Amino acid sequence: MEIDDSPRRPSDALAELIREDLDRLSVAELEARVTALEGEISRCRRKIEHAVNDRASADALFRR
Repeated sequence: MEIDDSPRRPSDALAELIREDLDRLSVAELEARVTALEGEISRCRRKIEHAVNDRASADALFRR
């Protein structure tokens, strides 16, 4: 048996999350999951905004 010590790609975690059976979760667990996912969405949006702003700053700097 081979042990896979390679780091998981984020897309692997996302795919696993999407495939997870939600039927086994209670309403409270589902609400907690939604709250956590909304937090992650906000974090991603902030990262995107930061990246866009950094790019705009770099473009402005090199246009001089």
